[in-house]
Amino acid sequence: MPAFTIKPLTILHTSDWHLGRRLYGRMRYDEFEAFLNWLQDAISTQQVDVLIVAGDIFDTMTPSNRAQALYYEFLGKVSKSCCQHIVIVAGNHDSPTFLDAPSNVLKFLNVHVIGTACEDLNDEVLVLDDADGTPHCIIAAVPYLRDRDVRSSSAGESADNKDANVIKGIRAHYDKVASIAKAQQAKLVEVHQRHIPIIATGHLFAAGGTTTEDDGVRELYVGSLGKISANMFDESFDYVALGHLHVPQRVGGCEHIRYSGSPIAMGFGEAKQQKQVLLVQFGAVENDFSDQKPTSNSTSESTILQLTNTVTTIEKSVEKAAKKVASQATDFMDDLFGFDNTAESKENTQKAFEGSVSNQIDAIQSNDSTNNSIASSNLLHHNESQQMQVISLPIPKFQKLAQISGDLELIQQTIDETIQSLEATESVWLEIIYTGDEVVSELREHIQAMVDNLPCEVLKIKNTRTYNKVLNQQQISETLQDLNEEEVFERCLTAHKIPDEQKSSLRDAYDQIVYNLRHADTQAE
Repeated sequence: MPAFTIKPLTILHTSDWHLGRRLYGRMRYDEFEAFLNWLQDAISTQQVDVLIVAGDIFDTMTPSNRAQALYYEFLGKVSKSCCQHIVIVAGNHDSPTFLDAPSNVLKFLNVHVIGTACEDLNDEVLVLDDADGTPHCIIAAVPYLRDRDVRSSSAGESADNKDANVIKGIRAHYDKVASIAKAQQAKLVEVHQRHIPIIATGHLFAAGGTTTEDDGVRELYVGSLGKISANMFDESFDYVALGHLHVPQRVGGCEHIRYSGSPIAMGFGEAKQQKQVLLVQFGAVENDFSDQKPTSNSTSESTILQLTNTVTTIEKSVEKAAKKVASQATDFMDDLFGFDNTAESKENTQKAFEGSVSNQIDAIQSNDSTNNSIASSNLLHHNESQQMQVISLPIPKFQKLAQISGDLELIQQTIDETIQSLEATESVWLEIIYTGDEVVSELREHIQAMVDNLPCEVLKIKNTRTYNKVLNQQQISETLQDLNEEEVFERCLTAHKIPDEQKSSLRDAYDQIVYNLRHADTQAE
């Protein structure tokens, strides 16, 4: 990093909004609207210069009118705020042509949209000016790279060759974009005599990345190909803003290559997570990123000293969190943001029943923000010599979710304690997983009786006991919502008694069909 002064710059990194997504059929527009309102306030409070949205703005390639309205209303409001530029790249859930269609109009609002990988890669390199018309930063705005963008298919190509070609294509794309960005940077540095940061975007699946069971995160390429590593990104990138994985994490231990994660829990498996957006600041520290809103935007020596003194404490907290998840991915991430929230039993003398209740309640309550104010922030990384820092801003939970498991007695007790933990105006959505040994013929009726007249709603009831399978009654409580495409296909293979020697080739063909369906841009002509 050059020794000369970096002009102060604050970037906000977010991704994976999935506007329009449902949870077991329940619409979630109120949550999305609340998040976007909170994000708009956060941008103004933290005096953000550039907003980056790293893909999966919408949940489908054909977003509803209401989802589109939320998107465009947000862009209109933020374009009138202190935020000078908005950079949006497509994810695998987005229609590239749908995002691209209004891009020429949105440019007048300083909203830069890259939906489709550009034929001329110069178009993916954006030099963004500040309010005075001087260069602020360079954005290597790389969208989700589809199979056709990164490799050419060959008849009879093996899985290993496909994997190698996908990785090769992704690396080549980023190398070319980095080369263009570095050339632009050299010209600007020569003129302005200060470092101009290069920030890259990406919508990728990093090897070893942490996901949750029901987050809806898809493999991006046929056969789980195309998982990238930190060394694929050029050293010239000062920061890499990634999307696709919903768990906030960094790649390969690199402080400057990060997933911000999704802003709301996309499934009950994410209910324990503290969601976040990331503030990336270059230059002298201007704000005290605490639970108090800044009163001015001027540089404060006391603020710099305060942040510097907290680095050691925060890094120790980060290291402690890393040890908790080391067994999940030892070579990938080590600063998950409130992901592993397992609580110990309140008393060692209490047996499994009481311990299980306390653990579930602790998990439900863990990291909850019960109002829409900006919660206290965490300094994840601070490098004074490079004049760069990364700060996490926790996002409030706009709709509480809780996953409760156990027998009927434990479920009843956990529901009661969950309700007691709510504020007067709050409600909670529940996923109930029955794990008791007793055969309950009318499980749904029993659960419904437990929640009558309570501020909660049961969205899903699962019965995992083996007696269902033994009696061949699993289908009674199972719907298509419980299965993904691969599981349905496996059921078909079993039902039609397909020989084992034929299953492999049929699975490969089916995977290719599903991939083509998912990536067919229905908005394109």
